[in-house]
Amino acid sequence: MPEDVREVRLSGDLCRAAEQRFGSRFGDVGELLEFMLRELLRDDAAQMDRDEQRMIEQRLKDLGYV
Repeated sequence: MPEDVREVRLSGDLCRAAEQRFGSRFGDVGELLEFMLRELLRDDAAQMDRDEQRMIEQRLKDLGYV
């Protein structure tokens, strides 16, 4: 287990619903939340990369290189 661990408080109903729906894929709600947060962060990073790529391409076009 990682050294820096934080606790999160969620409603019991929400946890039970998540466990029923995703319990076969994840051991517990903590694993599900960790997976989801990592995916969201990865998606945000990928979106930033695409936005940066478009900005660079536009700058190169404006300068006449592309």
